[in-house]
Amino acid sequence: MKSDTEKLLQKREKLNHLDGVKVVSHKQRTDDGWFLNSIMIDGYDVPFKYRRKQKYRALKNAYVNVTYYPVTEVVAGMEFEVMKVVRIRLS
Repeated sequence: MKSDTEKLLQKREKLNHLDGVKVVSHKQRTDDGWFLNSIMIDGYDVPFKYRRKQKYRALKNAYVNVTYYPVTEVVAGMEFEVMKVVRIRLS
């Protein structure tokens, strides 16, 4: 039987998944009633971003499973690669 993650990956070809990766940095800030979260993962130079309605626990030095889409954001006329997190869970 396939897991939920495997089903998601088959449906959407651009969706990616990482298992058991270590979070090096985790920052939370507020924006219009939402908490914007940015995490940096060991071995990756690209930030992983997601937002929640409620504040989330600190993930620094935790091992997580992450499902994400690669996207490009334009900031001040410059393009930056960012990973948009769809699902994040402690491993």
